[in-house]
Amino acid sequence: MRRASLFFHPDFRRLWAGDTASQLGTAVGYTAIPLLAAVTLAATPLEMGLLTAAQTLAFLLIGLPAGVWVDRLRRRPVMLAADFVRFALLLSVPLAWWGGVLTFAQLLVVVLFVGVATVFFDVAYQSYLPSLVGREHLLEGNAKLQAVQSVAQVAGPSGAGVLVQLAGAASTVLVTAFGYLTSALCLLRIRAAEPEPERTGHARLVPQIAEGLRFVFSDKPLRASVACTATANLFGGAFVAVQVLFLTRTVGLSPAVVGVMLAVGGAGGVLGAVFSGALTRRIGHARTIWLVPLLSWPAHLLIPWTGPDWRLALAAFGEVLFGFGVIVYNVAQVSYRQAICPDRLMGRMNASVRFLVWGTLPLGGLLGGALGEGLGLRGAIWVAVAGETAAALWVVCSPLRHMRDLPTEAKSDSGAP
Repeated sequence: MRRASLFFHPDFRRLWAGDTASQLGTAVGYTAIPLLAAVTLAATPLEMGLLTAAQTLAFLLIGLPAGVWVDRLRRRPVMLAADFVRFALLLSVPLAWWGGVLTFAQLLVVVLFVGVATVFFDVAYQSYLPSLVGREHLLEGNAKLQAVQSVAQVAGPSGAGVLVQLAGAASTVLVTAFGYLTSALCLLRIRAAEPEPERTGHARLVPQIAEGLRFVFSDKPLRASVACTATANLFGGAFVAVQVLFLTRTVGLSPAVVGVMLAVGGAGGVLGAVFSGALTRRIGHARTIWLVPLLSWPAHLLIPWTGPDWRLALAAFGEVLFGFGVIVYNVAQVSYRQAICPDRLMGRMNASVRFLVWGTLPLGGLLGGALGEGLGLRGAIWVAVAGETAAALWVVCSPLRHMRDLPTEAKSDSGAP
């Protein structure tokens, strides 16, 4: 008889521990690397846009074939290779800084190739979870993993801001590197035997890519959530591109305070991860996907009002409510797509979704850089948060609005659940 909670699942605990280290390191890097570029290397708004685009450009370039390759391989070795590659790449940043040879070009290349490794890790990771814990535990597993991510988004940026002031931004990148190394060591301790990947009828790359895309677009609730997430990420990428510059140059905050401001959204995410399961059961799976963004995402419109006074508290409230809504929405829509997808298509489905929703992030980064140059930093922030808020209309105006719950069983190859 299986235990009710994943707390009693040893291999999930190992995956969870590795994810904790990885997410904490990632959150530190998301603060330290932009600060390194903006403050130490004196990057322009356009260069910051290029840096933001480089972080996720790989999802646009290789996201679709990565899904095919992941479906042909066992997922855990792919994740291990990605973690070791990211560790080595990020280790080069502080080494170059200590040697006095670090340039913006090197930082850009490192971020780009870390993004390539992240594509393979993320596609394999989301495809590995259903086989490790079972489909009946997906909502709990995703909630726990999102909780880790949200806690990291609180502790990582605030800790990074302090570390940057004490040790410098380049040295702080070491935390991100060792986070990925720790993740790999935890993955090595997982004992469950991963089944051999199921061989499909198509050996060629293009038909297999098309099969994954066809699955995503054939499901109306999934199609609506993908459009919503892609739009939100487009404007979210623009927001991230100018956020650090806005807080340091327009608002006039120190690196430590910038870290705190970047962390507060994670506090809302922690609450979202804790309450996502209960909230989804209370109001329904379908309603969660459209109602929560409709009520919470407009809180991000408070961010452009940020100033070096009491308005910081107003902006912090907006970040908390927005972070809560994003995590609840993500838990609901990720669990849904994992539950309905056949195992043989899991890698391609996740890669197709990642290509569509993360592929807009580099475009958003370039958009943010251009808006920052043309409209000024505060104007760019206004456009970004307005676009994020409007993204919820995709799910509000979809068939999800007339439903309470969604299927939770895998579809057959004919498309029937």
